[in-house]
Amino acid sequence: MRIIKNTLQMQKIALGHIKNSDEIGLVPTMGALHEGHISLIAKSKKRDDITIVSIFVNPTQFGPNEDYLKYPRNTKKDLEICRESHVDYVFMPLVGDMFPANHKTFVEVEILQDILCGKFRSNHFRGVVTVIVKLFNISYADRSYFGMKDFQQLKIIEKMVKDLNFRTKIIPCPIVREESGLAISSRNSYLSIEEKKTSENISRILKEASEDFKIKDLNFVKEIVLSKLKKIPESKIDYAEVVDFNDLSLADESTRKVVFAIAVWIGQTRLIDNTIMIKQTK
Repeated sequence: MRIIKNTLQMQKIALGHIKNSDEIGLVPTMGALHEGHISLIAKSKKRDDITIVSIFVNPTQFGPNEDYLKYPRNTKKDLEICRESHVDYVFMPLVGDMFPANHKTFVEVEILQDILCGKFRSNHFRGVVTVIVKLFNISYADRSYFGMKDFQQLKIIEKMVKDLNFRTKIIPCPIVREESGLAISSRNSYLSIEEKKTSENISRILKEASEDFKIKDLNFVKEIVLSKLKKIPESKIDYAEVVDFNDLSLADESTRKVVFAIAVWIGQTRLIDNTIMIKQTK
């Protein structure tokens, strides 16, 4: 495993592999690696000749009052995980290399970036998409792996890739959960023991909604979910929306495959989760 910190060096190495007809898999991360990331790496190792894991806490996707400075960082543990997972390259660029002081260029995906999480995190997805574009250009990735917990992010990146004719294929990967059902996230480390126990209600409520959706009215299911979420102690709901699986537009009774996406604060920690629901045909 090689650790690369210079963007031009990483690009040169990746280009060499492309010329050698190697297929490259990219797993973009912000570090604080966990079982979810490990599952993405495993999929790349299975499909690609070369696996690159990027570790970069991207300042452009954090708002002024968000947790950029306190975002969990554990480089030693991250590198150990990458070695154990047989990663070929860990790309760890400096902020000044990725976003120099005179950086003026950003990539935006209109409409999709302004709904759901975008309503509450101004410019968040602009920062996400811009750094992903840069990582694709640097890594020459044939495939890139994204967890479905960040479903809106996944759909935005898929749209960007299609609209801008990127060669990189986006591989969606299932949500990895703890035994309790709680979706694994780097931000779970912010939760106290009691808050973590409380957070386990989120996945349970979504699982129940998925079963209800098979036989009940969509709006009724949504109201039940909202009612249950409001009963979680120390919680605050940012949103609980049912959207079309394909384009994130608001679902209606004619939409067969939907995503129930939620964002809930437990204490001072914002958690997101979702479930895919399919209406049974009569």
